[in-house]
Amino acid sequence: MNDAPLSVSMAFAIGPVGISWTVVTTWAIVAALGLGSFLTTRRLAIRCGKPQAAIELLVGAIDDQIRATIPGDAGQFRALVGTLLLFILAANWSSLIPGVDPPTAHLETDAALALIVFVSTVVFGVRARGVLGYLGNFARPSWVMIPLNLVEQVTRAFSLMVRLFGNVMSGVFVVGVVLSLAGLLVPIPLMALDLLTGAVQAYIFAILALVFIAAAVEEAPERNSPDAVENHP
Repeated sequence: MNDAPLSVSMAFAIGPVGISWTVVTTWAIVAALGLGSFLTTRRLAIRCGKPQAAIELLVGAIDDQIRATIPGDAGQFRALVGTLLLFILAANWSSLIPGVDPPTAHLETDAALALIVFVSTVVFGVRARGVLGYLGNFARPSWVMIPLNLVEQVTRAFSLMVRLFGNVMSGVFVVGVVLSLAGLLVPIPLMALDLLTGAVQAYIFAILALVFIAAAVEEAPERNSPDAVENHP
């Protein structure tokens, strides 16, 4: 871990552009996940082996979670939610590799992930409801709420970034401090706890992203519509 949580260590430079170790680690995680995905899915079969069975179980669990949040076809959200979950999980657990600083312990990585969720929310919302329908959602329940609803969109993405950064960075920092003071074997329970925390944070980030997208794509019922009045108990 770097001496300061917000410091950036440069690995090399491409012309005037400096490439940090955080970016290098991110590239390595993306390459590892891509290679693992290719190797485990290149020979899919009806009678599947253990790797394919594990993947099908994971995809099924992701689809079930998506359908529980957004009824309908889970396929259109699977790639985004599944990629966020697996990348953040791998990034969080990369702290167990000696000398590796997890990308999610750096604010710039978490900001990029939050930005992806923010843009995806807008894209899915516009695709599902049209431009006017999506923008009209900011005027509910009254046009007076437009500024607050706009601020809410930004603060939700900001909260995603801060939550992930704070939890991952603090866990890595505590393990590093205990390791430097107590030796090699003592921090093992804390490292196990860090594994659990990393998995929980990845799950929470993916679920919150799914909830934000659900709020953008689902049509809120009009309180004064004839159907709402007719079906009101």
